[in-house]
Amino acid sequence: MPETPLPPRRSTHIEFDPATGDAVVPAKPITHEPQLRPRPRPQVPASGPLPRSAAVGAAARTSEAEEPASGLRTRPASGVPTRPLLQVDGGAGDGTTPPADAADAPPPKRRRTVLIAMVAVITVLLGSLAAVTAGIASSMSDRDAEAAAPPAAVAKEPAPIEFPKDTPAAAAGAGPCTSVRVLSSFENAEMVENLANAYNEQPRDVDGSCVTVTTSKSKSGTAAEDAADSFSRFAADQRPTVWLPDSSMWLADAGDAAPVGERTLVAFSDVVPAMPHSLADAIGWSDKAPTWAEIFTAAGDPDVWADAGHPDWGTFKLGKTSPLVATSGAAAMLASYGVAADDVGEVTTADIADPTVRRKVHDQELATSHYMATPEHFLWHARQAEAKGSSADYLSAVIVDEKSIWDYNRGITSRDGVTRSVGQPPVDPLVPIYPADGAYSADNPAIPLTGDWVDAKQQAAAADFIRFSGTQEGQTVVREAGYRDLNRELDDHVAQIAQLDKKGATTQLSTSADVLLAAQKAFPEVRKRANVLFLLDVSGSMDEPVTATDTRLTLAKKAVSAALDHFTEGDDVGLAAFAQDPDGKLVPGQLTPVADIRQTGKNFVSRLNSITSMGDTPLYEAVDTFAKKQAASWANDHINAIVLLSDGENDTNHDTTTAAQMLSTLEGLHHDNTPVLIFTLAYGKDADVQALKDISGATGAHYYDATDPTQLKEVLGDLVTSF
Repeated sequence: MPETPLPPRRSTHIEFDPATGDAVVPAKPITHEPQLRPRPRPQVPASGPLPRSAAVGAAARTSEAEEPASGLRTRPASGVPTRPLLQVDGGAGDGTTPPADAADAPPPKRRRTVLIAMVAVITVLLGSLAAVTAGIASSMSDRDAEAAAPPAAVAKEPAPIEFPKDTPAAAAGAGPCTSVRVLSSFENAEMVENLANAYNEQPRDVDGSCVTVTTSKSKSGTAAEDAADSFSRFAADQRPTVWLPDSSMWLADAGDAAPVGERTLVAFSDVVPAMPHSLADAIGWSDKAPTWAEIFTAAGDPDVWADAGHPDWGTFKLGKTSPLVATSGAAAMLASYGVAADDVGEVTTADIADPTVRRKVHDQELATSHYMATPEHFLWHARQAEAKGSSADYLSAVIVDEKSIWDYNRGITSRDGVTRSVGQPPVDPLVPIYPADGAYSADNPAIPLTGDWVDAKQQAAAADFIRFSGTQEGQTVVREAGYRDLNRELDDHVAQIAQLDKKGATTQLSTSADVLLAAQKAFPEVRKRANVLFLLDVSGSMDEPVTATDTRLTLAKKAVSAALDHFTEGDDVGLAAFAQDPDGKLVPGQLTPVADIRQTGKNFVSRLNSITSMGDTPLYEAVDTFAKKQAASWANDHINAIVLLSDGENDTNHDTTTAAQMLSTLEGLHHDNTPVLIFTLAYGKDADVQALKDISGATGAHYYDATDPTQLKEVLGDLVTSF
């Protein structure tokens, strides 16, 4: 099969010089123990991953710093200065353009080399005067040398932002109210909704009209694609007025043609590994922060928990979101490249193009249990595992934003990333692990849209809502929603519940748009490979019409065929189908072997298209049978899984496998260390939703809802991001 083009997405956090509109890359300081390339802490921290660039060039680090990463612009909210999160390497360190007297300062690497050379020369000279003096000089550390760097290269700690008070109207303007529709990411939806409610609580008069702000949410990558297409799939009266993703990276993903105005940053949330408290204590990370290299090394060590006295925890299970879908996934991927290139926070496109670096990243990805669309998917399963015994059975660590840790520790979970449930706090809460060499951060930009569906009154009302986000009242909402405000301050209660460090990551990592895009483009090559079987229900009910031209079965065939585009060389993919014939036999069974899709793709599609519906629904027997087959070919360097699509409940005219027998088989595979993830997809209104949830839950995989058959292609496309 031809190599699949990746969707135009990005993930992270891009900042820009307000004066020029150029994207810049801020590097951040070290405020505690020395870290890689210490820099003074910027007033507003650099954020995480950035947009993605199509080219994977081999430009030198210095030339990349000189090239603008994007033409995006940053506009401050009224009275609230907005600083770039990304700073060109060797700049002032405060997220702004370097001062004139620092323009000629050598880059950090050159400066260090020069300083060390100077120290050596001085040592020799002093040695000619006295042996004692020579001994003292020769003992000077690199830290001493770097402390002698020219003052022009170090920025002063800036004063905190003074947030202005909100200025609501004395009375609301005339109706009908101007409508402002704000589209958020799933991750920051609660904060955005709270900002809208707080804004709506006060009277507003913009150009003589009252204003009503409403909110909706979408996966970050999907929203970026929609923005690139001017939200054309939305009805004209439903297109957003403001886009507020959790990271600026998605703005870059949308591309230059997207109808977007200048962005204003709203809030920050550091993206860090999070672990159940007991696991963090056992490995010693509660007391001493590991580096990213130590994190990936531990994740790849099959004996790490046994060596820590807990063989019952099995192997280290690292959860990540896809860097093509979520900001946390992009941050994790950039950190992985930084470790592989031995240069965390300083990765170049040349590093990403380097085959040796890519191989190291691929090796690090092998520790990933599987990928998901949002951090909430992993955290929901961790709570389910804890309810059955221990969250360690499902999760050792997951890379998430700080706000997700706060949600988890106060008992809020979401199975689907859309609906949220509130329960008791976990027995074993999560703790954030702030890597010693820094972390990326999500910056939550408010972006006014400029398409022809936004009239002048809506533009003015949108600007007023964005202004509100930077006021004292707006920033209070930000903090109370679990985020850091624009001064990186946390609410005390949030910090206590989530066990967050009030200062956050000691070093704010950043990158250029080109580097982020190159990393995303390379993801299909470096990600952990899949060993997956598509298992389709082909019972008689699949012939039910859905549209004038399609039945459930024909729509399923189209959706599965489209999902194959996600897989690439090295992914082993197979096809099976199930029904029960009049004699009680499971038919038609395995249709194609689970083998490299590049070699078997044509046969897969041919057999898929030849499927016809028949007979009853032996759901439990099919799961039991094929789970055992998948376990027999289990490989620790692949994501071993089944994608199960069913439109009904277990219904047969012959004795067959029971639900208890099936679940016992799945549990046995887990204890035999050959677990098979079974991602279940309820297809059509007659699907046995509870049975499918039980199957996926028993394996640590996820349940997906396509009870509206017309949504199958989109839902299945979301599902395969787990691979």
